[in-house]
Amino acid sequence: MKSLLSVLLLSVVLISCKNEKKESEETVEVIKTVSETIQKKEYPNNIAAVFQAHGGIDTWNHMNNLCFEMEVDKGEETHSVSLKNRKAKIEAKDWTIGYDGKDVWLLNNKPDAYKGKARFYHNLMFYFYAMPFVLGDDGIIYTQLEDTELKGKSYKAVKVGYEHGIGDSPDDEYIIYLNPESNTMEWLGYTVTYGDDSKSNDWHFIKYDKWEDVNGLLLPSELIWYSTKDGKPDAKKKSRKFSKVTATETQLEPSVFAKPKDAVIVPKA
Repeated sequence: MKSLLSVLLLSVVLISCKNEKKESEETVEVIKTVSETIQKKEYPNNIAAVFQAHGGIDTWNHMNNLCFEMEVDKGEETHSVSLKNRKAKIEAKDWTIGYDGKDVWLLNNKPDAYKGKARFYHNLMFYFYAMPFVLGDDGIIYTQLEDTELKGKSYKAVKVGYEHGIGDSPDDEYIIYLNPESNTMEWLGYTVTYGDDSKSNDWHFIKYDKWEDVNGLLLPSELIWYSTKDGKPDAKKKSRKFSKVTATETQLEPSVFAKPKDAVIVPKA
């Protein structure tokens, strides 16, 4: 969804979360005037309420980039995302994955260093991390569910699906569980259908209960995955912690996400 903009003073710099080397020491300031009529999107009440509880969808839509570091089993990953076009880059010690707006690419610093599905992973953690705001994207179908009890507590629940042809996995489904008092998001249920042609009944669960304020947005500082029993979360499995988070109106240069010479394009599944 387009952001409502007037006259913005932007600093255009070659930058990523790891402070990549700038092509110039100077910061070039430009003024962009956007003259277009923007219509605000209407959301169901519970979706609008969770956006508001986390800082507001307008605040989110004014941001142009999101960057964070994430602890993983073999060190850290640095994620940089251009929010309006969802170009992305993930940098780890032995590999880098990027999306330049057209192709997903993979650069191994050591032979066969990355063992996973790079196309599937290139925006996976961004999507989990940027909940609930990514649920304001176009092409989403919302279904209000009955209140649901998880781990002894009752939550408001909204199911989220996608229109046909949206993204690589249009059959993925999500359920967000909202604290009935604060409207903050506390659980996410999700299915994984990447590479398949049908919906799944295999639900996974993430607990969202540790948050931090990032430039007016309430974003998670830790996510905890749970095992599933009888279709509901059971026991803790693993966690991911986030640090050095930034969300700003700065526009990242396309060169940040450009495919390096030695990188390979990752084909669709």
